[in-house]
Amino acid sequence: MKKIGFLSFGHWTPSPQSQTRSASDALLQSIDLAVAAEELGADGAYFRVHHFARQLGSPFPLLAAVGAKTKRIETGTAVIDMRYENPLYMAEDAGAADLISGGRLQLGISRGSPEQVIDGFRYFGYAPPEGMTDADMARRHTEVFLEVLLGKGFAKPNPSPMFPNPPGLLRLEPFSEGLRERIWWGAGTNATAEWAAKLGMNLQSSTLKIDESGKPFHVQQAEQIRIYRTAWQEAGHTRTPRVSVSRSIFALTDDRDRMYFGRGNEEGDQVGFLGGNERAIFGRSYAAEPDALIEQLKQDEAIAEADTLLLTVPNQLGVDYNAHVIETILKHVAPGLGWR
Repeated sequence: MKKIGFLSFGHWTPSPQSQTRSASDALLQSIDLAVAAEELGADGAYFRVHHFARQLGSPFPLLAAVGAKTKRIETGTAVIDMRYENPLYMAEDAGAADLISGGRLQLGISRGSPEQVIDGFRYFGYAPPEGMTDADMARRHTEVFLEVLLGKGFAKPNPSPMFPNPPGLLRLEPFSEGLRERIWWGAGTNATAEWAAKLGMNLQSSTLKIDESGKPFHVQQAEQIRIYRTAWQEAGHTRTPRVSVSRSIFALTDDRDRMYFGRGNEEGDQVGFLGGNERAIFGRSYAAEPDALIEQLKQDEAIAEADTLLLTVPNQLGVDYNAHVIETILKHVAPGLGWR
């Protein structure tokens, strides 16, 4: 069995060709797609976070709304850029969203990817201290965030408070029990996957990673997952970690599918550069008739290693079509691979 969810970047474009023409459209359609995905039997509704872009940017109002509108499906992110985050305020927002959902939040966080502006985190009031990179700062924000999610008191109470305090040092409220075990790290390298394992975070591996060996993307990603699980065991954690991968997968079952995705021009890995000097490898997209798609996916080592698969959806094609994309995978592909 494998959990299957969707991952939306929440793009919006004021264009007649787009079904998602405004930020309002992107947010409201995201909620509607989560409701539809739950009705179809999907396991997760995940959203990417980008700042200074016509995409989803502020995740917690959306996650709270999805949590209130659904009953079973996991809600989450993949990922929040921790360079931009105040970890204490974020812990309050995450606790509230998790409580609204009844403990279904699966929060993916990371160092982040190249953004729309130069050093956008500086506009949010964050700058790396002397001798620290922006990636170091993101990891430091993460460590503080994880610590306060434990729910331990750390703040000295006012001797004359406005409202009565419980005894001892105070923690952040609202506190949501168990959320600390539902934090995921989006790792772009083997080293950061090991770091995430040591800190007891679940692993999210995306459709790109730093090219560390020249091997095919899915092979490198599978190796990263195995390195992560080894580091998890060596760290002595007692629970079983979760691992997700994301893929663009389309089962061609009708004329719309063939029109949008039947051209077969993304059947191999791609190589590019992040930040101008880091060689990155990008995983292929999959689009084929269901029987052929099943055979192709059997060869993907990273999907086989992961317990959770996130389907990246073309959100600007509208809620109905994206629900169709999810349904075709659940009905015509997943059973043939033993995922359902």
